[in-house]
Amino acid sequence: MSDLVFIAFPTEEKAVEVRDRLLKLQQEYLIELGDAVVAVKEDDGKIRLNQLFNLTATGAMSGALWGALIGFIFLNPLLGTAVGAGAGALSGRLTDVGINDNFIKEAAEALQPGTAGLFLLIRKFTADKILKEFDGVGGTVIQTSFDETKEEALRLALAGHAAHEAQAPGAAAPVPPAPGGAAS
Repeated sequence: MSDLVFIAFPTEEKAVEVRDRLLKLQQEYLIELGDAVVAVKEDDGKIRLNQLFNLTATGAMSGALWGALIGFIFLNPLLGTAVGAGAGALSGRLTDVGINDNFIKEAAEALQPGTAGLFLLIRKFTADKILKEFDGVGGTVIQTSFDETKEEALRLALAGHAAHEAQAPGAAAPVPPAPGGAAS
């Protein structure tokens, strides 16, 4: 079961920075992402998506390669390349992997103009290590599918309060030394 997380940031640069850090952690097998999209609400209110993969371009390149190969077989590689690129681009454009683009655009309407949101589709993660990595990074949790405990831990970590949560609730606080350095 995957979890969806939507975090607002004051700038697109900050949202991209956090996404890049998560991608690095994915290489260390601390998190497995299904998708990570930065949505930017422009000053005019339009929503622009900054996705990891451009499926249209990838489809066009793949289609061009296959089209050229088929074109060689039928002795017309230029026509095959053109038709393959067009078909691949159309296929890539119609394919939506990960978080639905329409959902992202609708949810991003909650952002203030000039700000950005990071949408994450998280398959698996090591919570304590991920939260420690993002302690104090900033951002506001807008929506998650986490349970209340995980969501609150995420909010505290983004606000820089994760270190304070390390002490178990109800545990006795350390006793400060008595004045003069001697314990009584």
